[in-house]
Amino acid sequence: MTNMIRAEVITIGDEILFGQITDTNTQWIGTELTNIGIRVTRKSSVGDQADAILQIFHEAHQRADVIIITGGLGPTKDDITKKTLCTYFGVGMVRNAEALALVTSFFEKRGRAMTDLNRAQADLPANALYIQNDWGTAPGMWFEHDKRIYVSLPGVPFEMKHLMSNRILPKLREHFKTPVIKHKMIRTVGIGESFLAERIEAWEDALPESIKLAYLPSFGGVKLRLTTTGNDEATLDQQLADQVEKVLPLIEKNVFGFDEDELEVVVGRLLQERNLTLGIAESCTGGFVSSQITKIPGSSAYFWGSVVSYSNVVKVNQLGVDPSTLDQFGAVSEETVRQMAEGVRKALGTNVGIATSGIAGPDGGTPDKPVGTIWIACSTEQRTVARLLRLGQYRDQNIQLTSTYVLNMLREELLSMNAEV
Repeated sequence: MTNMIRAEVITIGDEILFGQITDTNTQWIGTELTNIGIRVTRKSSVGDQADAILQIFHEAHQRADVIIITGGLGPTKDDITKKTLCTYFGVGMVRNAEALALVTSFFEKRGRAMTDLNRAQADLPANALYIQNDWGTAPGMWFEHDKRIYVSLPGVPFEMKHLMSNRILPKLREHFKTPVIKHKMIRTVGIGESFLAERIEAWEDALPESIKLAYLPSFGGVKLRLTTTGNDEATLDQQLADQVEKVLPLIEKNVFGFDEDELEVVVGRLLQERNLTLGIAESCTGGFVSSQITKIPGSSAYFWGSVVSYSNVVKVNQLGVDPSTLDQFGAVSEETVRQMAEGVRKALGTNVGIATSGIAGPDGGTPDKPVGTIWIACSTEQRTVARLLRLGQYRDQNIQLTSTYVLNMLREELLSMNAEV
């Protein structure tokens, strides 16, 4: 059996510890290393202090075969990663001619003068293998030390990703002759983790030892991740496909996609396949649903627009909601949200309209309609359906969950439509 290759990811920079920037690098690196058969077993963040960086290097050496380091490679005095690597390896700094040529070209193309600090970007620890950074001045560095691989990369995400994808990952695969790790993600919506686990318990108990299952809860749904490891990619893919085929009949109603599918992407695909257009009326979600739809490239092919009808005046004047409906039932009601969905469809001339109206919180609730009371609706040329959501006390969560549930309602309606308009 192939030995597991262990990796540790270390991010360097006070700004990460202070919370001034979000560390997205570690998540991305973990995914990419896993895809080539290297298991990330630990991640650490450390500030710009040499003693702390040296300590984490020594600790990582005891735990991992590969140590990936990001950050601290800029030209200013607070960027101390290269100097600390020199101390750790017991070597001096040398100016790399190839790195200097790249830095010089970088500034010449932009018509900018170089400073001594810029030239110092080409100074590397003497034992470093220079890894060219095509998108910036901070170099990548590869070290082989005491049967361990150390990789130092810039912290800027797009520079780091380019170096990892094009330089480091191929080199790691070649160095370690890594096994294949395959994942299959089943993406569900509208079912809680415990209910899902109960429904698939017998299938889960029957999984072969070579396939591991993980539950990954998210807003409004759960991702089921199947993982297996081996040497033949085609065989692994088939093993995972066989298990998906077995579990789908148990949860098919709640499965909206696989792997990297997002709910808004799936909805857009269904709209295009059926040659349908969409309009959105939002009250409590304040445009969040529309934002989810429009973040998808090409959404203009099916999304025509939205009305954020936070005010009852807008509900009446732009969406055609009957004032008597608002007087009798209120803005947060099945009657109102149905008229909103129908009204936006008619106002924008679309085939489909969806709507949200509710009390997102943290205040505004009443005994009859507490915070988290939300109505959603979907209107097509055939029918209008509405649904009551009873969510929690937290505004951001309520907005995100409402968006998920109304998009899933739209998905279900689109799947039920057989005739193309």
